Amino acid sequence: MKNSDILNKIKKELEQSKATIQKNLESLKTQDPYINPDRVYDNAASDAEASEESSHERVEALEKELTDRLEALDESLLLINQGKYGLCKKCGKSIPQERLAVYPTALICVECEK
Repeated sequence: MKNSDILNKIKKELEQSKATIQKNLESLKTQDPYINPDRVYDNAASDAEASEESSHERVEALEKELTDRLEALDESLLLINQGKYGLCKKCGKSIPQERLAVYPTALICVECEK
């Protein structure tokens, strides 16, 4: 398999992952109990309020994680388009294909990460 074929395959996988994460983010936003503007005016019991707060914090944490992954995917896709994908951002050497196969959004090589 040629390098361009491998790169096209990786790009397609990154784009599919990006689309999936974007769908998950949209779905997650509807699960946030704080999205309901009327919740401010209801006189919920303290246990219900605690449950809402816990659910809201869970949604926020998941949104942060998905947003971070989305940013990593965007950066990798940008590097592919610039012809710089697979080059370590610290030392400039090639990141081994084995590492990119496992971690396609890797921006630095194993040596620099140590």
